[in-house]
Amino acid sequence: MGTLLIEKLLQTVVAQKASDLHLTVGSPPVLRLHGHMRPLQTKVLEPSDTTALMKSITPERCQQELQEMGGTDFGFSFGELARFRVAVFKQRGNIGLVLRRIPNEFLSFQQLGLPPVIEQLIQRPRGLILVTGPTGSGKTTSLASMINWINDNLDRHIITIEDPIEYQHKHKKSLITQREIGIDVPDFPEAIRRGLRMDPDIILVGEMRDLATIQAAITAAETGHVVFGTLHTSSAEGTVNRIIDVFPQEQQDQIRTQLSVAIIGILAQTLLPRKPKGVVAAFEMLVVTPAISNLIRENKTYRIDSSIQTGRKHGMVLLDDFLFNLWREGICDEEEVLKKSRKVNDLRERIEKAKMGIFEDEQDVDAEDEPKDPKKR
Repeated sequence: MGTLLIEKLLQTVVAQKASDLHLTVGSPPVLRLHGHMRPLQTKVLEPSDTTALMKSITPERCQQELQEMGGTDFGFSFGELARFRVAVFKQRGNIGLVLRRIPNEFLSFQQLGLPPVIEQLIQRPRGLILVTGPTGSGKTTSLASMINWINDNLDRHIITIEDPIEYQHKHKKSLITQREIGIDVPDFPEAIRRGLRMDPDIILVGEMRDLATIQAAITAAETGHVVFGTLHTSSAEGTVNRIIDVFPQEQQDQIRTQLSVAIIGILAQTLLPRKPKGVVAAFEMLVVTPAISNLIRENKTYRIDSSIQTGRKHGMVLLDDFLFNLWREGICDEEEVLKKSRKVNDLRERIEKAKMGIFEDEQDVDAEDEPKDPKKR
């Protein structure tokens, strides 16, 4: 029963290009489609249904973890059609599941609308590149696209450390070693330490969630490797502060110095609904110049935003400027861009002025002549 039903449900997810499938007792299966929750016209799930569905796809070791910890997650392939990242959990004593679809095809930088400077940053010989944003903001997709670009264009040894593995990469110009936490290696810090002995050029750290992982990632970036990492922060300035704040007070000066040398770029991203349907990403891009490196070292991160604003020639952009352009080009509604804004009142005022034809920024006036269209995600 479980196997039959899960096949049908996953086919529906793939056919409709839904991002997630929710399976909970007391509700029919629900798809997340273009950001909205859409119940399927099928029966309401009972405890025996969700248990059967869980057992049909969950590996033995994860079923054990579910019993012991009340939750587990893993990745699996649905034939050639897609991969799914699955979270299984208990709620009110029953089993629930959320399956996130990981598309099989890689999107280009243009399709994702990524800032063009990314292509130069990922070709640097060493340094830390961070992709940040809330859960479900497309970080994994952006990173997969970067790894895929390197794989298509450069001969490198790339190690990815993930929990669980999401996009699966084939060896093309590069050799790609993908290690899964809990299956191939016990934890992130251990995987980074071992990885340094595996002759890597590039190491992707799926999540920089604790002091030991962050420390190991910074060290790897300092020793002549490109390290990609992710954090759940929403701005470039917030990301630098978060990394430093993880360390005890007495180590913070040393980490500021290390970070100022190691870090080469931060891409903060968020997803918002696109008109009339679909989603589009908005980005903040920090490229670390010698001046910004000094701000990090001297604990003047509060000046990063204004440095991004004046750093356009280096390919930098502030999130609110990106959001303003999405509104201005008619790609997103005003209320949607304001929801994602970091300084809501400032952006609202700027939009009101723009409606009256008043532009505070030379860039905005120039842009009157040349509309851009970030491609569909």
